[in-house]
Amino acid sequence: MKRFFSVADVDNLEEIVKDALALKANPNANESLGKYKTLGLVFLNPSLRTRLSTQKAAMNLGMNVMVMNMDKDGWALETQDGVVMNGTTVEHIREAAAVMGEYCDILGLRSFPSLKDKEADYNEDLFNKFIKFCGVPVVSLESATRHPLQSLTDLITITEYKSIAKPKVVLAWAPHVKALPQAVPNSFAEWMSKAQAQGLVDFTVAHPAGYELAEEFTEGATITNNLDEALANSDFVYVKNWSSYKEYGQVYPVSENWMMDNAKLGLTNDAKVMHCLPVRRDLELSSEILDGPNSLVIKEASNRVWAAQVVLKRMLEDLNK
Repeated sequence: MKRFFSVADVDNLEEIVKDALALKANPNANESLGKYKTLGLVFLNPSLRTRLSTQKAAMNLGMNVMVMNMDKDGWALETQDGVVMNGTTVEHIREAAAVMGEYCDILGLRSFPSLKDKEADYNEDLFNKFIKFCGVPVVSLESATRHPLQSLTDLITITEYKSIAKPKVVLAWAPHVKALPQAVPNSFAEWMSKAQAQGLVDFTVAHPAGYELAEEFTEGATITNNLDEALANSDFVYVKNWSSYKEYGQVYPVSENWMMDNAKLGLTNDAKVMHCLPVRRDLELSSEILDGPNSLVIKEASNRVWAAQVVLKRMLEDLNK
């Protein structure tokens, strides 16, 4: 594995989940695999779970880890070619990424979208140039359009806790106080759509009108504007807010109740409830669910380690060939 950016970088979902769960059962089985190898984690935005879980995964594999908070510790990066750098940017991505690749065997990068320019965000220019210039395998720690480590984690969690072979999984939009990116729901929808194509789940997306995701991420999914209808007979409910894709970054007023609570949980097949965290209690998701027996949010967060570890393991295996 040379890069991990989307579900397209994984052929067999069942196989990678099986491998991740094997690592969970024996975390240090491959602790010599990463000996004398260095993982560099580059953050342009804040992180809690992604940073800590990926560091732990790397240490389980015997790797050294270096963390760079570019938004605080690094120079302002220029990503465009052909510009005279006489403004606020200090270092070009060509040199910055190349130097990081000299110091590290694998690099992880995290950045968020502007939510102002859809074309620029969805072109993933920063990631593509980083991959081009660094010269080493790259793991996405979240980008403008996707969060693949989170989505792999979610598939691992669903596999671990499902009680039937092909559970019904619902991605449910939730309220928020500000505009949030589409990266997590895009990625979750993309992974669940592929899981559905491979016969692993039945997948439904529920959101108010105006909050449609880009069609490339929801191919094959059932899509509805009726949350109660979507929740019927569901086995897993994945709660997440996102802003509009069509009217990019905009937030529409929603009069109906879209927050998951125990009343809505009663419409499901005693569903397990998931959220990537951080979560705003009693706005996105009710405290009664978060503190109740149907919440998987902590177990889900714990599984972030094994998602990162299985990806790093595959990259190290390729490097050691």
